[in-house]
Amino acid sequence: MLLSKKQPSAAAATKWIEKAKYQKHKESYFTFFLSNPQFRYAAFLFLFLSLWFLLQVCWFTPTRTAHLATQTTSKSSPGKCNGDVSVYVYDLPAEFNLGLLHDCSHLNVYTNMCPHVANNGLGQPLDNMDHGSGESNPWFATHQFIAEMIFHARVENHPCRTWDPARANLFYVPFYGGLHVSSKFREQNHTIRDALAVRLVDYLQEQPTWRKNNGKDHFIALGRTSWDFMRTDSGPDFGANSLLNLPSVKNMSVLTVERNPWKGSNQHGIPYPSYFHPSTKDQMMTWQRMVRRSSRPYLFSFIGAPRKGVGKAAIRDEMIKQCMESTQCKLLKCDNGNPKCYNPREILKVMRESQFCLQAPGDSFTRRSTFDAILSGCIPVLFSRHTAYTQYAWFLPEGASEYSVYMDEQGDESKRIEEVLMKIPKEDVERMRATVIDMIPRLTYAHPNASNSDLGFEDAVDVALEALARHARNIIQ
Repeated sequence: MLLSKKQPSAAAATKWIEKAKYQKHKESYFTFFLSNPQFRYAAFLFLFLSLWFLLQVCWFTPTRTAHLATQTTSKSSPGKCNGDVSVYVYDLPAEFNLGLLHDCSHLNVYTNMCPHVANNGLGQPLDNMDHGSGESNPWFATHQFIAEMIFHARVENHPCRTWDPARANLFYVPFYGGLHVSSKFREQNHTIRDALAVRLVDYLQEQPTWRKNNGKDHFIALGRTSWDFMRTDSGPDFGANSLLNLPSVKNMSVLTVERNPWKGSNQHGIPYPSYFHPSTKDQMMTWQRMVRRSSRPYLFSFIGAPRKGVGKAAIRDEMIKQCMESTQCKLLKCDNGNPKCYNPREILKVMRESQFCLQAPGDSFTRRSTFDAILSGCIPVLFSRHTAYTQYAWFLPEGASEYSVYMDEQGDESKRIEEVLMKIPKEDVERMRATVIDMIPRLTYAHPNASNSDLGFEDAVDVALEALARHARNIIQ
């Protein structure tokens, strides 16, 4: 074979060149080279290898190998790594993440989670939604407390992932802590309830990558609120574990759908997942166009159920009362198991027909409904600063009035919602809605399969990774 044939030695080649250079007869170089078999072979081999190289460069598209982190020094388009983020993903023992899914029917004491953990946490596809194009369906019945699975799937295929810990500036610990804690809400023995979290910390402390910066460049993502991981001996026991109170975890950055505004200095809010998980820029832009063109006959709307308890009941009862009394309000009351309240199409339909969407605190300060509203182009009306303003600083504009309306739930404005909203000038409403619609991409979790393509926009995971990298640099310096 050509490539295996023995080549002339360096000494022989030198001797031949000297002979050619200094021969005394008048034969031209060209004639001499053609008549020499050694040169003919070398020339043919050079020509063959050159053509082969050009074929590789010009004909075949470049392929990104599985173990090559995309590290670039220049800024690149959204969907690609810009060089500021290099994230290493721990290959944890299965008991901390995927192993939990084997018993998916018992991951939540209130519901069977098996349908919800499907498709990397996106849940079951929704076939009755507006696709807007002939591409793959971007709509899924996504559970509100499943962000940790979606985040894991996105980072697994993210262009900024590195398999070399020496090159990483972020270390992701893919612990499905929310799914685990919700399976133990009724466990009375605190030692058993905390056991998996304690084993996780023991595992991390044994890793050289942890010891380098004592975990300051590590992070976890949790799909439930921080309150589910901050049980104390002196506080009430509603089923939480003590994960976020463990000293080692306090060194890490914690991503959670709701942070503790007072004791969560290492906690950072991430969006609740909604139902839309686009794979392409075209799907995102198509949805945004549809939302911009939506007819909004209602001034405001409220979707929710009455709540028990003095504080929670007061504001919700007031909203329901005012909405029922107004001809400009659309009410979707979610009591008595109203099936429309569990139908994403019905929920988004109400919001797309409304200019403003009331967002009362639920079981905690935050609501997935706030992100459903933004996805629908509906301006959120907030009644607690902890519903969004103190939660999602990485994702929301600095000026709250650019995209929302705030009414203190204890103030006078919350008693006359329609009057307050009617006074907002039309041009301000249009400006706020435009801002809300522009916010949709960075509050959306793209489909995990889109990670290695040029997505064309930054989604919630991209935003979080960039912010985490900045945060890690600041605290390690």
